[in-house]
Amino acid sequence: MKWAFLIFAVLYALALFVLAVGTFGWFGQEQDPLSGVFLMPLGLPWNFVADKIGIGGALTAILAPAINAAILFWLWRR
Repeated sequence: MKWAFLIFAVLYALALFVLAVGTFGWFGQEQDPLSGVFLMPLGLPWNFVADKIGIGGALTAILAPAINAAILFWLWRR
């Protein structure tokens, strides 16, 4: 479980970095509205749940993977 959590955390950090680069246009990159697409699969199924109850949005896409990371961390420490 330790490795699953660490790999997930690294992928989450990379996806947040790609989102920041695409949103703010860092490193000469053009601003891209689809830069957050890599966060979507990391946040499943919480993205669907939030969308179903009507609170979907950019903040939900950013925070949904944190729920999965917390679950993996809890399983690792248990």
